[in-house]
Amino acid sequence: MKYLPLDPNLFIINRKRFTKAMQPNSIAIFVSNDEWPMNGDALHKFKQNSNLYWLSGITQEDSMVILFPDCPDPKYKEVLVLVRPNELKEKWDGKRLRRNEATAISGIETIVWLDTLDAFLQTWVHLADNIYLDTNENDRKASLIRSRDYRFVDEMKERYPLHQYHRAAKIMKSLRAIKTKEEVAVIQQAINITDNTFRRLLGFIKPGVFEYEIEAEIFHSFYSQRATGTAYGSIIASGDRARTLHYVSNNQECKDGEMVLMDFGAEYGGYCADLTRTVPVNGKFTRRQKTVYNACLHLHNYAKSILKPGISIVDYTEKVGEEATQQFLKIGLLRKSQVKNEDPENRAYRKYLYHGISHHLGIDVHDLGTRTEPIQAGMVFTVEPGIYIEEEQMGVRIENNFWITKNGNIDLMKNIPITVEDIEALMKKNK
Repeated sequence: MKYLPLDPNLFIINRKRFTKAMQPNSIAIFVSNDEWPMNGDALHKFKQNSNLYWLSGITQEDSMVILFPDCPDPKYKEVLVLVRPNELKEKWDGKRLRRNEATAISGIETIVWLDTLDAFLQTWVHLADNIYLDTNENDRKASLIRSRDYRFVDEMKERYPLHQYHRAAKIMKSLRAIKTKEEVAVIQQAINITDNTFRRLLGFIKPGVFEYEIEAEIFHSFYSQRATGTAYGSIIASGDRARTLHYVSNNQECKDGEMVLMDFGAEYGGYCADLTRTVPVNGKFTRRQKTVYNACLHLHNYAKSILKPGISIVDYTEKVGEEATQQFLKIGLLRKSQVKNEDPENRAYRKYLYHGISHHLGIDVHDLGTRTEPIQAGMVFTVEPGIYIEEEQMGVRIENNFWITKNGNIDLMKNIPITVEDIEALMKKNK
């Protein structure tokens, strides 16, 4: 791994939180993600199952975490399953974890090799009454591919049909939404790397630079700071392309007089940052660009002022929509008649702000968490309003990451330049 070792207490605490939520005499089994084939004999870069990582910090393929807190043999209350190191395979694919290394990362003392698991598992399952199995229950999941976790469910139910089965993901959804201070510290490290990178970009961007060159600077800066890489595909959208929410072509020239919207974030220690800034390519906002940017910044500041425990995402989004309506009237995007006659199911402001304002953030950039129940202290959210104007070929989005506290929130990106004045000053200074 590129990042410095994390404190294993982060994962020890996470496992305790999960086992506390299990029913008595239950076993929970988590399996790693598939290695996905690309073309020929190549594989896509391996990405660990988020729930397994949350419990163990292990990023190696063909791994498992097994939790059996009521196991009669204390040695097997928690078990990490790994592929046995193979000298020949390691010559081709690189070193695999040894027992002591895996324990140092995860805090799990008992390591079982995958090729010996079946005999152990049969004994443990026969002692348990309930089995928790994991599946991907992220509300945004769209893939119909039957991945390893779903295949493992099929296998277990076929082998042990009389046990009571439960959804580990239901517990995970509530636990992972509430971050521990140890988790937030890692998120902050990803944010600090992203902050340094943004400041570097302010000295790099100028008319004639291509979007992919900015993206290359992001990669270089991230890796030089020990990030794992990008938390998601960077969006570098200059000019009218900024109106495309998930623009990832990043292949056009940034021209004088345009703005460039940059939505990017580092991944560090398995946790994500998610920043968006929109800056003038030549270092100076036009009067209209400044007006639209400041309207978006007003919405950003309003949203963060009401993002606190007790409010639901639905109510929060509705309130930001009301404020957006007033801002859009103020800067000439809407007329009073349009607002008066708007369709309640498709409000007038939605022409210029057509996405949600916030999402959970953590191990996944769109992390697990409810969108219907009240927001709770401990959650981490993005705040990312945008204004997209087709008639003016302009798009602006401003995004920071916030840790919810009992009385409000903490802006984890408070040190990253955000005002027109700060951005212009830094772009001028760095030229």
